[in-house]
Amino acid sequence: MAAFTLDLTDAAASVTASGIEVARYVFDPALEAEGGEKPYLHPLRSLDGATVSAYRPWDHRWHKGLQVTWTHVSGENFWGGPTYVDGLGYVPQDNVGTIHHDAFTATADAGDEVSLDETLTWITRAGDAWIAERRRHRFHGLDHARGLWALDLATSLRNISGRPLELGSPTTQGRPDAGYTGVALRLARAWTGGRVLSSAEPEADAADPAAVMGSTAEWIALSGEHDEVDGGGTVLAFAGSSTGDPAMRWFVRSEPFPILAPSPAFSEPITLDPDAELALTHRWVIGDRIWSPAETRAVAHEYAL
Repeated sequence: MAAFTLDLTDAAASVTASGIEVARYVFDPALEAEGGEKPYLHPLRSLDGATVSAYRPWDHRWHKGLQVTWTHVSGENFWGGPTYVDGLGYVPQDNVGTIHHDAFTATADAGDEVSLDETLTWITRAGDAWIAERRRHRFHGLDHARGLWALDLATSLRNISGRPLELGSPTTQGRPDAGYTGVALRLARAWTGGRVLSSAEPEADAADPAAVMGSTAEWIALSGEHDEVDGGGTVLAFAGSSTGDPAMRWFVRSEPFPILAPSPAFSEPITLDPDAELALTHRWVIGDRIWSPAETRAVAHEYAL
């Protein structure tokens, strides 16, 4: 049996590893009441079949697994939900745009790797095309002995609006420690309160999520116990790289819900001139048990970008 296989339909791509669907990429999402439709990866599963991602949780219905998204783009909200306004808090506004899947330009559908190359368009609430995106998902690094696999996500965002665009976050708008934007993974609710580890604390057995919020750590790992099935898992996320001026910084929580988001505009906005591009590269490693701190650091060293 091939290490990975790809099954592509008109609405979704299913990636299987030796009989387990480890990822489903929904590129033609159903219309939802909260708007902001965009492609997403859910479920994400470890090799034992346990789901590690969350979909439309009650507190934030627009959170859907692993997504490429952005909270503040010159007044437009490509994340979904209300928009943070300084002095007012989160305010519902008629500004939630969509990210439209245009086409797959290339796929590799079996073997040691599966990849999806895609073009997308970011469209404002008013119907204007502002960003042309090229995105690549690469599924690789399958290791049955250690129960893990890896996903690389690379994206390039080109400004086609004809005007400069400011790409920011709630923190750039005035809310402290709310720098979420870019690529974000909402983890399974059962992992709430799970253990966090960070490359910034090389000797620690666990890290305080509040202490690593906004940090420039190379990687962060979050481990938790599953509901429904026995055992737990670990997700190791690498900050990766950005061609924007600000350093990559982490939006990370284990309470009141678990989320990992390497943010390219945590506290400083990025100005994208007309026809300019912003390129981001990230890696996620999914493990089928709770790794010890030493194991986590060993996997992080091996899979480093």
